[in-house]
Amino acid sequence: MTSTWTSKNIPPGGKQNVFPTTASPEHRSPTHRKAFRIGLITASAGLLVGLDTGLISEALGFIGNDFHASIRDQEWIVSVLMIGASVGSLGAGTFSARFGRRLVLMMAMVLMFIGAGLCADAFHLSQILVGRLLIGVAIGICTFTAPLYISETMSGHLRGSMVSTFSMLQSAGILAGYLLGSILSSGGHWRWMVSMPMLPAALLFTGCLFLPPSPSWLIARGQDDRVREVLRSLRDTPAEVEQEFNSLKQEAGKGHVSGLTLLRQQPNFRRSVLLGICLQVMQQLTGINVVMYYMPKILQNAQFGISGAAWATVLIGVINTVVGIAAIFLVNRWGRRPLLCTSAAIMAISLTIAAIITGLHLPGMSATLCLLCALLVFVGGFGLGAGPLVWTLCSEIQPLEGRDFGVGCSTLANWWADWGVSNTFLSLVSVIGFGQTFAGFAFMNVVFIVFTLMFVPETKDVSLETIETNLLAGKKLRDIGR
Repeated sequence: MTSTWTSKNIPPGGKQNVFPTTASPEHRSPTHRKAFRIGLITASAGLLVGLDTGLISEALGFIGNDFHASIRDQEWIVSVLMIGASVGSLGAGTFSARFGRRLVLMMAMVLMFIGAGLCADAFHLSQILVGRLLIGVAIGICTFTAPLYISETMSGHLRGSMVSTFSMLQSAGILAGYLLGSILSSGGHWRWMVSMPMLPAALLFTGCLFLPPSPSWLIARGQDDRVREVLRSLRDTPAEVEQEFNSLKQEAGKGHVSGLTLLRQQPNFRRSVLLGICLQVMQQLTGINVVMYYMPKILQNAQFGISGAAWATVLIGVINTVVGIAAIFLVNRWGRRPLLCTSAAIMAISLTIAAIITGLHLPGMSATLCLLCALLVFVGGFGLGAGPLVWTLCSEIQPLEGRDFGVGCSTLANWWADWGVSNTFLSLVSVIGFGQTFAGFAFMNVVFIVFTLMFVPETKDVSLETIETNLLAGKKLRDIGR
């Protein structure tokens, strides 16, 4: 799965601030530094999410050899994680509301540690599947709870940068997984690879012990004195503390209609939920996770050696991380629709080139290098727009009252679409070959462009209230940002 956002990533009534604060460390107050540390600890959960993607990509071939795993077995090793993640994301909201964000994050780290341990000590393929399932549940919890906790504890000028840090650390985690896997691949040490998440999971569990409870969670439980205590430790002035406390009390005093009730009663809300689901499905049909999970196999098929394929995969991680950083600054300059269309066009062209090279079985090192370059450009194209923007749009297009429900539906759609693609790729290749498979994904990127032009609104510099008003007034989806 790619970078994950929740409904709280965008402050009510405004646009997300994705630029880090410019205050120099020596001018930051003690409370500012403490808030930054808390945000950074929580955002580190993104590193674990990405680390697994990179590591399993490198370890999959060795696991398959040791356990004589079939193509279907290998697809399930990868895709069972998405089933776990969908379960984790579904349950995260309920459990975090009842037990608190911090405790649920700690539970996710325990599941991650146990799951990685089961995989590392596996004596049968079924044990790896169980371990991967537990890791998936942990990842589903992290991708829902960590950004939610950040948005509820950080002040406005830190919220955007810390949530963006969570997303960026996912890309960094993928790169780290590729790099560690490449180092260990020369000896075929796949058990070391799959055990790697255990250390950061233990460290993050320890870090969570120092996190304060979420003020929003405390206010819902009527612990007003504790709320003020937490806010005083995280905000610079008493005025900020009182202003935020009063805002939380006012919000807690409002009655809310459940998302499911709103879905039944409000046809315009159904439109925004459907748009969010379609965006997430289209994101997965670009083929991104096929490349991220199966890159070593793709390159080995193109006559890369095992070691060469492993190190070439590291380049994918580098491109994914660097372009992800660039996308943070481009999104508020170019706008959503132009960036999405540009992203999909780059992916369509690069996959078409990959389809020609693999479909015609072009020989020689020059063809192999061209294939690698095409896949690098493809990953760069995804990171430029389709990766971060789909999550941003899914938060922006939902009305406030049903935002949790709408984003939850689109997040679940992402996991299931991810499962569907990753669970069928190797089987599809075995039937029709790499060339036609890449051509199919290239065609889906063309469909993505058409879909964007027909239905996706431009939400750059538009307040969430304006988007909500236009949506509920019945305007066409592509016009709700005007």
